Amino acid sequence: MVCWGNAWLTGHVGLDEAVDHVEREGGPCVVGDVPLRGFLADLRVAGMHALRLALPAPGDPLGLTGPPAFNTLAIDAGQAVIAVLPEQSVGLVPAPDLRGSSYSGVRWTALQVRATTPDIPSIAEAEQALSAAMHAATEALASVDGPRPPVPDAALARAAQPLAPGYPARAHRVAVLAARLTVMLHLAEERGLTVGQIATGDNALRELDRAVRRARVAAHHAIFEPSRPHR
Repeated sequence: MVCWGNAWLTGHVGLDEAVDHVEREGGPCVVGDVPLRGFLADLRVAGMHALRLALPAPGDPLGLTGPPAFNTLAIDAGQAVIAVLPEQSVGLVPAPDLRGSSYSGVRWTALQVRATTPDIPSIAEAEQALSAAMHAATEALASVDGPRPPVPDAALARAAQPLAPGYPARAHRVAVLAARLTVMLHLAEERGLTVGQIATGDNALRELDRAVRRARVAAHHAIFEPSRPHR
């Protein structure tokens, strides 16, 4: 939603292509009862110029600026999208939209949110922090014995998908690495380790999760970072 929406807002793809890609991934999308395509078109007319990604966790409201009601909804979902307009912002939180036995899509709840910029890292800062956290987690887990289930090929293939057109190469690289590490973090939670083994790597994995979420947010915002001339 964020990367393809921003590709549309910066003129790299059309609205139909952006929404088609979003709905190909998650199924039909509605905001309230309004189809996503119409909702985004109306926001664009109202002056929307960017979409921001929020990946909050309990104790870490990454990408959120309030109000509390929206923050709570977003933290419960673990994700949100913020549509940025000149004098206001609109927060969108997704939830499964299941109807009957065959319809599966996404229903977005829209709320007014504070029109302030959250504290998020640049793509360069996020990449550096991700690298450091990855090395620390690797060292912490290297001596931990326990079952190591194979990584599903389908999960890795999905994680390897680049961002939408218009994003810089660095953002694509960081996004793919962060997505792959997200898969690995989920697998680490399912390894069936003992309490002592979990304690060995728990802090490192917590820091890696924090770095991964920041890297994903920074990568999705990188299309708006000023390009730097090559020296």
